Amino acid sequence: MISQPSLVVLSGPPGAGKTTLAHELARAVGCPAICRDEIKEGMVHATPGVVPGPQDELSMRTLPTFFNVLELLLKAGVTTVAEAAFQDRLWRPGLEPLRELADIRVIHCVADADAVLERRRRRLHDNPLRRAHAEILDDDPAAYALSHHAFDRVSLDVPEIEVDTTRGYDPGLKEIVTFVNGRD
Repeated sequence: MISQPSLVVLSGPPGAGKTTLAHELARAVGCPAICRDEIKEGMVHATPGVVPGPQDELSMRTLPTFFNVLELLLKAGVTTVAEAAFQDRLWRPGLEPLRELADIRVIHCVADADAVLERRRRRLHDNPLRRAHAEILDDDPAAYALSHHAFDRVSLDVPEIEVDTTRGYDPGLKEIVTFVNGRD
């Protein structure tokens, strides 16, 4: 009898270190990482002149594509790391149908608001593919901190862990992999 694959969900506000951790976890576990932003950035190549915004054409196409890819992989029995800055209102409806296909585990990435603001500024400057996203950063760190702390994390009745990415990973990668592998 074959057991279900795992779906490791990395959630948290933009700039919280989710994508970096997703790829490290995928390498450590030996599975693919499916990242919402990378799907959208890939769509930019076939959509010249796109104007990013919360309800832009690519955002609207990315959401179902992301969950369809996850469903396809899970139906094939592929353990998968899924990463997105979705809040609960987007994560939960997309994950509910996947619960019968996978053992879902959630990693909540958190980080200090000042560190996240600096990461997001650097990423906008260094990565031209970020043009796919409607990232507007408030230059007032206090105002940014308010919006950062208002993030509504995914809420499912599944095993979960919080990882602080402000300075590395706390808990460490070894402990996170143990959690992912179901030995928590």
